[in-house]
Amino acid sequence: MAGGEERAGVPLSNLDQSLFDGSDATKRDLVDYLDAVADQIIPGLAGRPLSVIRVHRGGEPFMQKNVPKYTPPWVRTVTLWAESSKRQVSYALCDDRRTLVWFANQRAIEYHPTLMRAEDLAHPTHLVLDLDPPSGDTFEMAVRAAHLVRQALAGSGLEGAVKTSGAKGVHVFVPIEGVGAEDAAAATRAIAARAERLDPSFATTAFIREDREGKVFLDSTRAGGATVVAAYSPRTRPGTPVSFPVAWDQLDDVTPRDFTLRTAAQLITEGDPWARLMPAPQRLSADLIEEGHGIPIARVQAMHEGKRRARARRAQASES
Repeated sequence: MAGGEERAGVPLSNLDQSLFDGSDATKRDLVDYLDAVADQIIPGLAGRPLSVIRVHRGGEPFMQKNVPKYTPPWVRTVTLWAESSKRQVSYALCDDRRTLVWFANQRAIEYHPTLMRAEDLAHPTHLVLDLDPPSGDTFEMAVRAAHLVRQALAGSGLEGAVKTSGAKGVHVFVPIEGVGAEDAAAATRAIAARAERLDPSFATTAFIREDREGKVFLDSTRAGGATVVAAYSPRTRPGTPVSFPVAWDQLDDVTPRDFTLRTAAQLITEGDPWARLMPAPQRLSADLIEEGHGIPIARVQAMHEGKRRARARRAQASES
């Protein structure tokens, strides 16, 4: 155990402990990495209600939304109503290096901010398409799907930026302005549907996994109060990969293994690649929003379909 060390005024502890089984990294590696990329990761976290995924020593990863009681008073927070748990939740706002280092010392590995800022929860700043290939060794399928999404965006007069998810897929971010949460969610559904129509044999918007038939899932549900892992955030996966921005013309040449806790910081030669690759905020067309409002919300549709299939199975079982 290292004693007496601190960073950004934050006392550090147990720096030589392993992060988690299969991480190939220590807590010191996590602190060093996040401190090294503070100037890049904080702009995507600042002012946004934050959920983190932590791993206690020897434990399983868990998501933390509500800040613990021992949170220092200098960590800014915002209290919001959580509909899923029917309670008030006090979220952290990771606005500065000191807060980021404190989270790292708490073994917070993944950083999942909301798509809206705390001072304007009614207007998301981005649309997000999460492209999920059918298995962990098919990243190239996610890349191909990302190009479909880019084509659908271009046909809608829009541009986006792309990053690896740090898991097996790809995230496409579309910066927007002047759009409410429901219209933004509708537009996200419409973009996914337009991308699916470009190659329905390869890409699907089917929310129920058994309906995807080995295709890439164009997940349009990252809307409203949803969170998305931040650019530069590590992930609790073997080898501790990192979600990392990639230029469109380089996407075909990378794999998730290229960006890890040990390598990602050295790949940033100057500035903030994610900010540099991100287009300026864009207005959404009325026809895109209108099309999206005609598409059922995937989670709701899947819930009703799941109940229908369960009833059908029960009826079939009673007849046999």
